[in-house]
Amino acid sequence: MLMYMSNTSPKTPSTPLHSVSVAGVVVREDGRVLTIRRADNGTWEPPGGVLELAEAPEDGVRREVYEETGIKVQVDRLTGVYKNTSRGIVALVFRCRVEGGHERLSDESAAVEWLTPDEVTSRMAEVYAVRVTDALLLGGAPRVRAHDGRKLAQNL
Repeated sequence: MLMYMSNTSPKTPSTPLHSVSVAGVVVREDGRVLTIRRADNGTWEPPGGVLELAEAPEDGVRREVYEETGIKVQVDRLTGVYKNTSRGIVALVFRCRVEGGHERLSDESAAVEWLTPDEVTSRMAEVYAVRVTDALLLGGAPRVRAHDGRKLAQNL
């Protein structure tokens, strides 16, 4: 249940402020997953970023993956919704497959690599590795999880 704050002054928002991001878990035929090492903080993550205001989520995933890696993708399905409770970021994660392009670096990616699922869990922080492992599951409803930016919230 969402709770809304009352608007007691012009500076107090009447609803919680959130940002929406998208990420693509791009899976190759051999089971390897497209990943980036972020240029700003050096962490390994699936490619993604902030969804633009007038952009459909699937279009945002295609754009972000291509901008960060040079890989064009077909979006298959939503695999998870993840909320960073400390920063108010809601991430929509989609499983994707390669449609074309070639790996390249960008201003946002210091490295682009195809990792095995085991390499994903050893290189990525828990909150990013779980997005990949959830996307690798076949079928089922999208997962819904919350985290504080570092650790998953328990009892969900």
